[in-house]
Amino acid sequence: MLQAKKILLAVTGSIAAYKAATLVRLLVKERAEVKVIMTKAATDFIPALTMATLSKNKVLTDLYEEDTWANHVVLGRWADVMLIAPASCNSIAKMANGLCDNLLMAVYLSATSPVIIAPAMDEDMWHHPSCKKNIETLAGYGNIILPVENGELASGLQGEGRMQEPENIIEYLKSYFQIKNDLQGKHVLISAGPTQEALDPVRYLTNHSTGKMGIALAKECYSRGAIVTMVLGPVNEKVPEHINIIPVVSAAQMYEACIAHFAKTDIAIMCAAVADYTPVETASEKIKKKENIFTIECVKTKDILKKLGEMKTAKQVLAGFALETENETANAIKKLDNKNADFIILNSLRDEGAGFGSSTNKISIFGKGNQSFSFEKKMKEAAATDIINIITKK
Repeated sequence: MLQAKKILLAVTGSIAAYKAATLVRLLVKERAEVKVIMTKAATDFIPALTMATLSKNKVLTDLYEEDTWANHVVLGRWADVMLIAPASCNSIAKMANGLCDNLLMAVYLSATSPVIIAPAMDEDMWHHPSCKKNIETLAGYGNIILPVENGELASGLQGEGRMQEPENIIEYLKSYFQIKNDLQGKHVLISAGPTQEALDPVRYLTNHSTGKMGIALAKECYSRGAIVTMVLGPVNEKVPEHINIIPVVSAAQMYEACIAHFAKTDIAIMCAAVADYTPVETASEKIKKKENIFTIECVKTKDILKKLGEMKTAKQVLAGFALETENETANAIKKLDNKNADFIILNSLRDEGAGFGSSTNKISIFGKGNQSFSFEKKMKEAAATDIINIITKK
């Protein structure tokens, strides 16, 4: 599976650097071609000689050596994938902010290949808001972030922050190269983000959706060869330029856009948090504060998923999302049947790290024929991979 694949392994200054030796050995055993670059801090944890011996290639560490100056460009174009393992908190911060003070950073910023990042640090560092923000930034750049493991840390504490074990990373790489083009040429339609239902010129009804899950799905589909169209509500998240965006504001606009593009779609994933109700009337002027009780008369919005279920052909796959707070499984299965969907992806606000605004999600997937799949909490990018893996099997 990894035979002849060009893997550029970048090792940063973390105690988990010792795992990089095993990782190189396993990659070579899989007959991959491996080149290694290390930060000087990484060589304090594991000698460059060890990595050179295992990889059978010279290890590069210094940007300014005469024979390595241009390698940050060459290596960034040589690899099929750049794997940064371990990625320390410090190096993650540098990558997120475009700092270029060593060879590894120069190669990262020059890389034209996909980049896979395996973080490693203590739990408190992993959960620090600045680190979370940097991880989100890197994911927004299109990098693949491997989830950290929960277990014993170098500090002696138990918690999240352990780098993925080398064997798990090898399995991920095998899966990555196997599925890389499984959606080649397929047209994928994804709705994402919230809708805004106007009350007057300055106020509207909405929800807390940020669009992160839908954008993660769009990136995953594009990385696997799909032609991706997103019907996107008002969000602040960045979307890669290669994804076709149809911006909308209201539920009615999202309905019309999804219906218009569904016929040429192979896979449709309705991830948006669409308003269930919209005001009967929108005031032409700002509503003034007058009465103690203010009543808004609303009417149901059109059901996008249900309409697509009615339009769906045997050659199309339709998936929807269900965010629940009670009777989660029963409500998800009911929605699967009522909407004529092929899959419903369930997340519950009862689960920590799931729902709006979070960088993580904890999902269950229900499919026709009593299919069900449950997953642990993980980064939304990793959850997107799980979702598309299930959908592509159909």
